[in-house]
Amino acid sequence: MEELKRVPLRPGAENRTYYKYYLKEFAKLPADKTEFLKNPVGRQEDGLNIHERNKLFDPGYLPDEKGIFPTADGGKLVANNTQFPGVTGEMMQWWFAWHGLDPLRYAIWDPYDHYGLDISYEDRAKLLDPTLSLREKCCDIQHVVKESLVMGDAPATLFLDFKKPEDMGYDALKIGTDACSFFVVANVGIESPMGRVPIVMTHMTRDTEYGCELRSRFWMGYNIINGEAKYLMPGGMEFPIEMAHQLLGHNFNEFTNLSEILASVYEDEKDHWE
Repeated sequence: MEELKRVPLRPGAENRTYYKYYLKEFAKLPADKTEFLKNPVGRQEDGLNIHERNKLFDPGYLPDEKGIFPTADGGKLVANNTQFPGVTGEMMQWWFAWHGLDPLRYAIWDPYDHYGLDISYEDRAKLLDPTLSLREKCCDIQHVVKESLVMGDAPATLFLDFKKPEDMGYDALKIGTDACSFFVVANVGIESPMGRVPIVMTHMTRDTEYGCELRSRFWMGYNIINGEAKYLMPGGMEFPIEMAHQLLGHNFNEFTNLSEILASVYEDEKDHWE
């Protein structure tokens, strides 16, 4: 890891109280996930169909908790399950509201890949509004981020349009219950040589006796429009398997690192929004 450079920061970032997490040694990927990345592609029938996405609220586990799964349309489903000891779903909801206010907060999540994050003045005012709940701060807000999916590669620009779960066809009544302690969903667009590539990103947690588990799904090639999932790859082309591999490895790395720092960041910064 030493030969890789951390992402550049804006002037004054070193004065922030959480700058120490940018300097921290990056979390090492668990051996089982390192081995899994050598052969992560599963069967199409084991992947959660985007039209049945509310099965994420069902008890137990689905066949696609980890890996890459082709879809019938030519897309790819990328899935990950990450254990977060000492972290609750409420803390995760706080993180997704809090980190958008400063690019350094995005950088400490993954100091080798997260180059930048910008939001509008209107969205900043929303995040700083003390009358809004954490869940409300994570809906109808846009992040424009720059990140590399492979450490050392040039960053791409991603547009993350976070939506209300009910507007994306999810059963919002399940959120805040034993079935789901945290939830965010977004239509994502990645700028690429083939055009803007669409993705539906969903993160949710279930609280456990040790903390919580984060269950992530990325339906690659899709967006949800007026509650209906649509395959929107340019020209109807098949989603490239190489990008799915890159996203899975990136997701493994960034959430492994976040699982190590989030409890401490929350304890230090939970009341510090500016």
